[in-house]
Amino acid sequence: MTSPRIVCMGEPLIEFNQVDDSGRYLFGHGGDTSNCAIAAARAGADVGYFTALGDDEFGDSITRLWADNNVDASRVLRKSDAHTGVYFVSHGKNGHVFSYLRAGSASSRVTPADLPRDYIAGAEILHMSGISMAISTSAADAVLEAISIARENGTLVSFDTNLRLKLWPLERARAMTGAAMAMTDIALPGLEDAEQLTGLSDPDAIADHYLKDGAKVVALTLGAEGCLIATPDERRKVPGIRVNAVDATGAGDTFDGNFLAEYLRVQDPFKAARYANAAAALSTQGFGAVAPMPMRDDVLKALGEEAA
Repeated sequence: MTSPRIVCMGEPLIEFNQVDDSGRYLFGHGGDTSNCAIAAARAGADVGYFTALGDDEFGDSITRLWADNNVDASRVLRKSDAHTGVYFVSHGKNGHVFSYLRAGSASSRVTPADLPRDYIAGAEILHMSGISMAISTSAADAVLEAISIARENGTLVSFDTNLRLKLWPLERARAMTGAAMAMTDIALPGLEDAEQLTGLSDPDAIADHYLKDGAKVVALTLGAEGCLIATPDERRKVPGIRVNAVDATGAGDTFDGNFLAEYLRVQDPFKAARYANAAAALSTQGFGAVAPMPMRDDVLKALGEEAA
């Protein structure tokens, strides 16, 4: 089969997101690279996903979600001896807090031998994250092998550092994500994560760090302030749009998916960042990671543009 233009890899999750103080949780879906895939598909890109899911109702629910959003899941594995991962989101004065039930999940049991080599080789972009590596040693090995397959076949590698210290210690995160970022074409770090991983605090210094590693494009997200886009030849801060945010869960993933989709469309990282900033801002106006993700027409409307 022909590969989708973008292939994402990692761990999708079932999400229970707290909506008030009475203990009510909203059922939904999450997992950073799965969110990215859905965001890219809603932006109009041709997207596929690789992982393993449990042979359970939660795995069925995620599969239906992908189908509903035109994300190809034809190479996803189903495992009868492992469960689909779950996480809970609670909200407080310091933002949202994640609690996970993912140890031993089907996704965490993926190994390099499971990889769909032809699927990766035929894509234009392979996207993964620090979480894709952090869920297990075998998953980390699989990510590095997937990157090798991509590089051997001219597939661009996209990587979001997405640091989760509940999954691994900082020193291991630095070593493993550093190895991945050294082979990355499109680097998608967040400022807070990058500060911990690099020991740097100045956005320009962080961009220089990842450009020195070999990235062709660095898109350093700065929250409500937008992002810094840097290439070996040029850099600009691209401002975001202002909205009344209620839940930032998945905003970074929404940025990633929309950035990759628009980058493939226009081949201009600065234009792609303007589009992705708007999409990420819109995604914060509802609860949950996936449900509030905008469609392309919504983003263009927010930017005052019309579909081409």
